[in-house]
Order: sequence, then structure tokens, then C-alpha cells
Amino acid sequence: MPQLLVIKCERGIGLQQCVVSETDLKLRDMCIIHTKKGQFFGHIIKGPIPVEDTSAVKASCRLLRKATPEDIKQHQENKELEEQALQVCAKKIQQRKLSMKLIDVKFMFDRSKATFYFTAEGRVDFRELVKDLAYEFRMRIEMKQVGVRDEAKLLGGHGCCGLALCCNKFLENFEPVSIRMAKVQNLTLDPNKISGVCGRLMCCLAYEYPTYEEQRKKFPKVGQKVVLNGETGKIKYLDVLEEIARVEFPDGRVIDVEAQELNKPGARG
Repeated sequence: MPQLLVIKCERGIGLQQCVVSETDLKLRDMCIIHTKKGQFFGHIIKGPIPVEDTSAVKASCRLLRKATPEDIKQHQENKELEEQALQVCAKKIQQRKLSMKLIDVKFMFDRSKATFYFTAEGRVDFRELVKDLAYEFRMRIEMKQVGVRDEAKLLGGHGCCGLALCCNKFLENFEPVSIRMAKVQNLTLDPNKISGVCGRLMCCLAYEYPTYEEQRKKFPKVGQKVVLNGETGKIKYLDVLEEIARVEFPDGRVIDVEAQELNKPGARG
């Protein structure tokens, strides 16, 4: 039976899925894969998992082999070369007085190409820089301008929760995140509390948002009038997970009411 492997490569490519007919690879084994971007070194983080219907799996890479001692040695050498490349590129950027901030560099496993990641406020003419780097490293050079969220994904780090950044650990794509998501979840709107290390709204604001949106349908809106035991009050606060609404009456009394009470006939004013 075909088997699924989930493989984590280093920065710049993320998680990859591979379907094989059979394999002796197991969890945490290192391997060499081929993607549409080229060859990469990675390790198994999930699998092998038997798959009955391969059409339901979106394979993104092809397994070349289990990593040999030579492969592991080359991987380590590549990492050392990447550190050198960062220093060389930074120096060339300074010499050519280019308005760009170098973030990271990633070599293909077979050293056929090096991709340099950078941020910049506008367009940068890096043609001469590419020539410098190609002459220095004798391989194809790609310069890739990224945004602040991509920068965090590449460099990694830890969020305010104390865990590794979601974007660096498992997120493949960035989904839109809005301030409304924080409002619906009754979170503070202090930018320092709901922004990630990239300075943008935290990706995790979107995780529970659909649940909160669905739960909110059980309640009147905040500010709407409701009738309870013949008295008219106003919704001041909602706890959609506990399914409780806080109602304030004209005389100043405040009571907590379960959602089912607000859904009785005549309760919504």
C-alpha cells in the first residue's frame, strides 16, 4: 500500500508531502527530496502513513533517498557556506550602497542555486549585486524580496505564548487577519497585545474566529435591547464560549443571562 511521508525542510521551503510505494524511512529520519524548486535536505516529521487513495493526497515532492553520511556532511557544509554567503552579500550591499536589508540565504542541497532573501521599502536594482555573488560562489543566484511576515517565517522565533512562531513551524500560507477577528473574540485592541514579532496582527487570531462567529448567532448584538421577565434591558457584554450575555437595566442592575433565555419568544426587543 502507498505510504505518505511529511517532510520538514529548513527555511525557505517548509513542509513537503511525499507518497512512496514502500519505504524503510521512519520518524525523524533524514532524507533528500526533489521539489519543483530543486533538491532539499529534510527530515521526517510524520509517517509513514498508509494511504488507500493517493488522489486525495497533494504530493509536493519526490523522495530521492535516505540521507547518507556524505549527504549529512554536505548539508553541514552548506550551512557553513550559507553563513559565509550572508557575510559576503552584506558586504557587497554596503559597498554598492543598496537600500535593502538582507534577511537570509538558502542553498539548494546540490548547490545549484542560492536564494538571498531581503526586505526593502521599494524596488531595488540588484543586477550588479547578482553578478558579484555569481562570480563569488559560482552558482545561480536568486534575489527574493519579502515582507515582514515572510521575514518572521524565515528567521523564526517565539510568540507571546512562548511557543515557536506558527509561520515558521507549520503555516504554509499567510491568511488574511483583521482587527474584527480580535473584536469578535473580545480581545484587547492594544496593538502590543495582538501583534506578532513581525509587527502585524497575529496569525492565531484567525484560528478560533469561525467558532466565535458561529456562536455569536445565538445572541442579540451588544447594545441591543432585550426583555426579561417583563423588564427591558440592554446587552452590555457577550461571552460566546460560555454562552452568557451580560444585561444592564435602567436602574443600574446587571445580570448574566444564558443564551437560551434570550432566544425565548419575545425576549429580543
